[in-house]
Amino acid sequence: MRAIWKGALTFGLVNVPVKVYSATEDHDVSLHQVHAADGGRIRYQRICEIDGEVVPYADIDKAYDDGERTVVLTSDDFAALPSERSREIEVVEFVPTEQIDLLTLDKAYYLEPDSSSPKAYVLLRQTLEQTDRTAIVRFALRQKTRLAALRVRGDVLVLQTLLWADEVREASFPSLDEPVKISAKELELSASLVDSFSSDFDPTEFTDEYQKELRTLIEAKLEKGDAFDTAETFGEKSDAGGGEVIDLMEALRASVEKSRAAREGSSSGASSKSSSATSSAAKNPGPAKNPGPAKKSAPAKKEPASKKDAAKSGAAKETATKPAKKKAS
Repeated sequence: MRAIWKGALTFGLVNVPVKVYSATEDHDVSLHQVHAADGGRIRYQRICEIDGEVVPYADIDKAYDDGERTVVLTSDDFAALPSERSREIEVVEFVPTEQIDLLTLDKAYYLEPDSSSPKAYVLLRQTLEQTDRTAIVRFALRQKTRLAALRVRGDVLVLQTLLWADEVREASFPSLDEPVKISAKELELSASLVDSFSSDFDPTEFTDEYQKELRTLIEAKLEKGDAFDTAETFGEKSDAGGGEVIDLMEALRASVEKSRAAREGSSSGASSKSSSATSSAAKNPGPAKNPGPAKKSAPAKKEPASKKDAAKSGAAKETATKPAKKKAS
């Protein structure tokens, strides 16, 4: 990883030098636009509307227009802002962790200690763990003042930017203003359905199915071109889908039964595999199925007898099956 920012965490007179790294990355397949008619690459250019020339990115400034006047802001203007010059991540308060609204969480960054001794870093980390608090910090990054939550993840301090209060929309839906009556039985069935789906969350158990299918599509088209078969690549499309729910109680009851049956099926499947393996071992003992190990454990003089018994057993089985075939015919 490459550090994107260097500065210092400050709370009171304590100064913790840190490096900042992006904690996440995009795993989506990289695609570009092409002309549908001939496959030509589509490229965007920055063209000046006055002289019609293509403008290099280095020669582009920003501007603000209030409708009557325009103010041009250069990179030097932005660099002159006091907040932009600051290299501090200032702790403004420590709050109970549960007070952080998940809706406000934005981009996450890892912080690495950037000094010969990580003592101050470790002290802050352990303090946050012990007090079960989250630090609210303020800093400037990429021409924007940020509010962020500083918390602990394993042995690392994580900085997660927060949306400002006015960036979160208020939810107002007239349909929720109407009173709705929920019966005790509906709540009971709903709770049973939740219980049947209950588990411990493990994010590694989930995959991005869309990106997986997209990669499969790309590989199929690379191999077979436009002649590839969608049904062969992805299987036949299932038309089974949930229709409109008419009876909520019946839908809840059916969902609970389906979930329970699925879980019982998976557990019985595992146990049946185990029991069938045991039964198979009992019906087919080692010596008859694989004479090798039996020969090693039995004395040399008894080997012919063992083979003789095996031959008898095989003959008996053959005799037993022949009459069955005659009756069937």
